[in-house]
Amino acid sequence: MRSRPRWAGRRALAAEPRFIGSEIYRGSCYGPWHPLRVPRVSTVMDLSRALGWLGPERFITSPRAKPAALRAFHTDDYIAAVQAAEAAGAVSDAVRARHHLGTPSNPVFAEMFRRPATACGAAILAGELLAGGGVIYSPAGGTHHGLPDRANGFCYFNDPVLAILSLRRNGAARVAYVDIDAHHPDGVEAAFGQDPEVLMISVHEENRWPRSGRLEDCGAGQVHNLPVPAGFNDTEMALVLDQVILPLVADFRPDAVVLQCGADAVAEDPQSRLALSNNAHWAVVAALRPLSSRYLVLGGGGYNPWSVGRLWTGVWATLAGAEIPDQLPEAGQAVLRALTWDVRGRARRAEAHWLTTLRDPARDGPIGADLRARAAVLAGRRRAWA
Repeated sequence: MRSRPRWAGRRALAAEPRFIGSEIYRGSCYGPWHPLRVPRVSTVMDLSRALGWLGPERFITSPRAKPAALRAFHTDDYIAAVQAAEAAGAVSDAVRARHHLGTPSNPVFAEMFRRPATACGAAILAGELLAGGGVIYSPAGGTHHGLPDRANGFCYFNDPVLAILSLRRNGAARVAYVDIDAHHPDGVEAAFGQDPEVLMISVHEENRWPRSGRLEDCGAGQVHNLPVPAGFNDTEMALVLDQVILPLVADFRPDAVVLQCGADAVAEDPQSRLALSNNAHWAVVAALRPLSSRYLVLGGGGYNPWSVGRLWTGVWATLAGAEIPDQLPEAGQAVLRALTWDVRGRARRAEAHWLTTLRDPARDGPIGADLRARAAVLAGRRRAWA
């Protein structure tokens, strides 16, 4: 008799939003000088629990993807190189040149295989858990730059690609991938840019690394890139959501939606020049949920420990149906007060509302003529494509 699948018992709870996390993110970082030196996922876990939103019945400890599972997108040589670099704590010049490991962006650190493999394990598991429908949140995910044979842009493996592949293996023939990180998802587009069954929408800062994702790029007709100018505000994101993102996804009629909800497009983040508040992200999270029976929300970029922790905790509140309070209780404030952030060797002090609230003040503003014109281009392409 065939044994029951390891996660079969959890699929019965598919209607209940689930949070996939791990303690590996609490004790690991890319190094004391790297933008990813700051705590992120552990803050979301701690803050969500402090607010009473993340009981054990909703939390799943992420498995770690094995090399065989990573081979669905990554090469054998590359996977082995990441494992060897973690074991040795160093790489050769040849490995650095070929696989971009041991560089300033993609340094060697103690958990450089185990940490991203854990995020990939969550992505693959999410595809399995969503076979019967539901909502899954994996804030450690969203490493959208990873390429088959090399690390890229702080990303060693590409968990969004592996999530989409897992969803498709588990019955979701058509997947809509929406990315609102400040940086273009070049690795995901490399995987699915010519696949008509994967809708791709990216809203990212123009002239920002990796400097891909042009408005003119359309893949097999289903790729929609919207480079936005510096200062992109909440009002402009609302226009993009209403005129581009929601109509495109609705027309596509996806079996699953994957949202990469990078937190680096808010005004406080040091890695972009965009000016959103976290309200804009939460509006996207809420608006996409009704458009498919399977919904997976990932993290992504985010390099200010207070803004990313608050934003991603609010994402979980949005998915879990929790009411975001105007003022955090003492237990929540204590989580935020415990955070530190050194910038160029000097401690950055938190702004007062970073410690007492989740919700930013709205950052509304004028809609730029260029932004309106670019959105109209994608809306026009949608009519032709649909």
